[in-house]
Amino acid sequence: MHTITARRTAASSHRTVRGLRRWLGLSLLCAAASASAADDLQTRIAQAMQGTATPAMGVLVIRDGKVAEQAVSGVRRNDAKTAATNNDAWMIGSTGKPITVAMIARLVEQGVLKWDAPLSAVLPDLATQMQPAYRDVTLVQLLSHRAGLPENLTDGAALDAFFTDTRALPVQREAYIKAALSEAPVHPPGTEFAYSNSGFLVAAVIAERAAGAPVETLIQREVFQPLGMTGAGFGTPPAGQLLGHRAGAPVTRAPTKADDGVPPIYTAAGNLHMRLQDLALFAIDQLAGSRGQGKLLTPASYALMQTAQPGSPSGLDWGVQPSIAGRQGPVLVHGGSDGNWLAWVVLFPGQNSGVIAIANAAEDMGADKASMGLLGGLFAELAPATTPSAK
Repeated sequence: MHTITARRTAASSHRTVRGLRRWLGLSLLCAAASASAADDLQTRIAQAMQGTATPAMGVLVIRDGKVAEQAVSGVRRNDAKTAATNNDAWMIGSTGKPITVAMIARLVEQGVLKWDAPLSAVLPDLATQMQPAYRDVTLVQLLSHRAGLPENLTDGAALDAFFTDTRALPVQREAYIKAALSEAPVHPPGTEFAYSNSGFLVAAVIAERAAGAPVETLIQREVFQPLGMTGAGFGTPPAGQLLGHRAGAPVTRAPTKADDGVPPIYTAAGNLHMRLQDLALFAIDQLAGSRGQGKLLTPASYALMQTAQPGSPSGLDWGVQPSIAGRQGPVLVHGGSDGNWLAWVVLFPGQNSGVIAIANAAEDMGADKASMGLLGGLFAELAPATTPSAK
């Protein structure tokens, strides 16, 4: 897409995991922002939230490959007065998908996985059970939403069962992908873009089998630890920090169905929490990688992640745009929500800049309006205006 938007995709005839269907889309070199700059950003956040029911928003601005400004405004939960802080963790939804891709890229570089190995080879026990169209699907197709898989399991009851399943997460994921790969493709694999959380779960199982460890362990080992993302984890933030919100109230219980959030097995598709500065570590490394200076991956892996696949708006798994909101690209975009949180990452590799914006609520409480109102102004400070030929 060529402009940033918080609009949901059209609802399917089956229930889906809300918000995870959205396609929006080195150690930290921390530059201390001046107090006046931080105060100004906090004021802008508060102004953007006015007229909405958004309890809190956090924003971090990257300039010249460093954290330039960071601020938070609002409360941890809207039925109390405790202010959100810069050290609080936020759920980032589908914005975690590029982190999953980076983990898998590390395994490819180590020779544990291959980008072009077909599913029939890496999941041989499922080859005869899966739809024949999926047998030649590769990791690149899974992670760029070009595998033809439906967005989530189309059987709503089967999907809801995973919210209360007590088996180990890798066992649950195995059961999920058996069901997912038996569903008919929405289009022939390799021909079109179709956003799919199921594709990321299939990739997760492939990684778990090859590496002999749960995807949670792999993400921690291959991404969080090398980049120093010490405040990052899985599921909702730790007790006593921010809560997500829905329908005007804080969410205090784990979801029990797809209409309420995401099941624990969705780690690879978007069930991570972290502080703004943790997500900035990943974003800064992606910017560095675009310039041949990344810490985590080889130049070839960064290029694969950040280059749109043929006939698609998606890299692995960045949205790749020539411009955004009237500002010159290239632009790397991802956003996500489980219906209780909203998160955005927008990077301008050519300018070595970017912005992260997160809220502890989603569209029903106006977090999309608040984030759009804030991001547009920040984009104007991070990238030059488009020229007629660049639009």
